[in-house]
Amino acid sequence: MKEKRLVMYMHAGSGNHGCEAIVNSTCHMIKEKPVLLSYYGGEDKKYSLRELCDIRGEKSFADHKLAHVCYYLYRKLTGDEESFIRYRYGKTFREDIPLAISIGGDNYCYDNMRKDLRLANQAFVRKGTRTVLLGCSIEPELIKRPEIVADLMKYHTIIARESITFEALQRMVAQQQAGLKGLRSCDRARYNVPKVYCFPDPAFTLQKKEQPLPSGFQEGNTVGINISPMIQDNEESAGITMKNYRALIRYIVENTGLQIALIPHVVWDRNDDRKPIHELYEQFKDTGRILELPDGTCEELKGYIARCRMFIGARTHATIAAYSSLVPTLVVGYSVKARGIARDLFGTEKNYVLPVQLLRKEEDLTEAFRWLAAKEEAIRSQLAAKMPAYKEAAMQTGKEVDHLWEECSQQQRI
Repeated sequence: MKEKRLVMYMHAGSGNHGCEAIVNSTCHMIKEKPVLLSYYGGEDKKYSLRELCDIRGEKSFADHKLAHVCYYLYRKLTGDEESFIRYRYGKTFREDIPLAISIGGDNYCYDNMRKDLRLANQAFVRKGTRTVLLGCSIEPELIKRPEIVADLMKYHTIIARESITFEALQRMVAQQQAGLKGLRSCDRARYNVPKVYCFPDPAFTLQKKEQPLPSGFQEGNTVGINISPMIQDNEESAGITMKNYRALIRYIVENTGLQIALIPHVVWDRNDDRKPIHELYEQFKDTGRILELPDGTCEELKGYIARCRMFIGARTHATIAAYSSLVPTLVVGYSVKARGIARDLFGTEKNYVLPVQLLRKEEDLTEAFRWLAAKEEAIRSQLAAKMPAYKEAAMQTGKEVDHLWEECSQQQRI
């Protein structure tokens, strides 16, 4: 009898430490050791996932051009689009997979990822595997698109990580159920309706590892700052993001006694936080008040962020590391995930999230930081009151996965 495997898929690699944090924290919640299908398996072995899961790097057509040509011709002749997914995931599709978890978080927000999401979901479902979309954030307008609705309705379970996405998914499910009411019960049984839950991002439970602090990092008196090329890509006025970050650093240096730590959270060549971070460091290094932190595992980076006094972050999981460590945080965001998480924590995203699309003046970020600094103690107290229950709610993701795994296993034994 084949060994049953729990699979996690749509993982882009741990060079994005948010992706690493989702897998790491989820693995610590669940009983089963999963197979992790990774686009960059080598990255995962380099960071914190080595012992937590069975890492399998996906096959790449870029490395096997003849295979790419053959599969392309096969797909043209047969119309079998899923063949590309089966090739990428290799031997996994020959194994017994009762449950497969799509762990991409906000993957549905990116145009270039939706086709692979749809095909992978479809291929697993066709194999008889239950699929789970875990820790997701999806713009509500996307959930109105027929092709996305058709894909989402194939999941057995969807776990949203914030209420904006959850409410949109609830509306989707209600509309689909209303459309099935006119059918006979035997016909309705042929249609899948996913179970939808709202649990905080698993990474709120991520453990931290405290490395020695570098020279210049004063614990409790340092502002952590993260910037990403992603928010620069979403700005509406060219160069306005960097102008705002420069103005903020200048303000902190000239008007406070705080140190500044520039903290990367994604280190891919194609999307590397260290590039804008180094540019900022070079401009202000002579002040003696600023330092660049090195790359590290998601747990190590959280260890640095947790020792900051305040945090300004662009990467979602850098801000989750700060929130969960009771560090007053301002998010420079661009999508539903930032708004939804802030709303669930504070009742509003106003003042807690500064959408990069709304940056108009180079003082906008500085003004937002001044509000954060004025409310620092109240925000810290609010996080301290909220976080224990919030982390406990995040643990429900692991309980639901364990429940589904046991349910799948029992059904197969029957």
